[in-house]
Amino acid sequence: MKVLVVEDDPIHKRMLEKLLSQWGYQVRAVENGAEAVQALVKDGSIQLVIADWMMPEMDGLELCREIRKRGSQPYIYFILLTAKDQHDDVVEGLDAGADDYVIKPVHHSELNARIRAAKRIIDLQNRLLEAQERLHIQATHDALTGIWNRRAIFDALERELDRAERQDIPLAVALIDLDHFKQVNDTHGHLVGDEVLRETAQRIRGAVRSYDAVGRYGGEEFLVVAPECDAQRARDLAERIRQLLLESPIQTSGPAVPVTLSLGVVYLEKGSQAGINRVLSAADEALYEAKSGGRNQTIMGSL
Repeated sequence: MKVLVVEDDPIHKRMLEKLLSQWGYQVRAVENGAEAVQALVKDGSIQLVIADWMMPEMDGLELCREIRKRGSQPYIYFILLTAKDQHDDVVEGLDAGADDYVIKPVHHSELNARIRAAKRIIDLQNRLLEAQERLHIQATHDALTGIWNRRAIFDALERELDRAERQDIPLAVALIDLDHFKQVNDTHGHLVGDEVLRETAQRIRGAVRSYDAVGRYGGEEFLVVAPECDAQRARDLAERIRQLLLESPIQTSGPAVPVTLSLGVVYLEKGSQAGINRVLSAADEALYEAKSGGRNQTIMGSL
């Protein structure tokens, strides 16, 4: 766990650094609240702040209020060090957003115990965040292929259509079908078919740019959303995907399976106001033309 110590007294600062390092924490120390804010901006992995109340430029209370105002994620646990031991002072510190306090002079065993209590809460938060991330992945990713699921890729398309219209930039959309996939399942079984789908998804993902969106449209169909992509780049992208599947068969737990793709690509010029239904319909028409024309080819659609 990373701990940020904020203490203007050099002796106390060195003492805290040494103690926390001995207790197994990663420690960074600064002299005032202003430096602490900069440190937190630069390092988002700090989850515990131990700060003196009385400091120049920005004291501990001001620092705590600033952290809470920023609404840091993940939550930053804040322990206030203070020589003020009156109830009103303690209440003021907690009301400012501090989670705990230690009265000066600091007793090492007490500080260690309070940090361990803070770590229990931080560890619980981290587990909750990990669970939240797992749920988010389950809700947005296709369980078989690991790429965006139908709902998530539709959301990405909606966002990019809105951005393309708002910023007056081009957009390309490719609807991709795995040719004769039923024969793969009928000949080799569904387990091999699943392996083919997974590898096809990964090859498509590897062929596009890092900021393009790839999702499973349904069954053996995939959807690629390529922002800021003009007509020629859209065709080049589609052909790169097609060639990447064509150049080598997919290795499975059974036989190697040769795969080809049919692609229907729609290019939206700058300023286009086409909605999602119209775009998908045009891509589907282009894909139908590619399949009816012999498959293993790219057909450019129009709006």
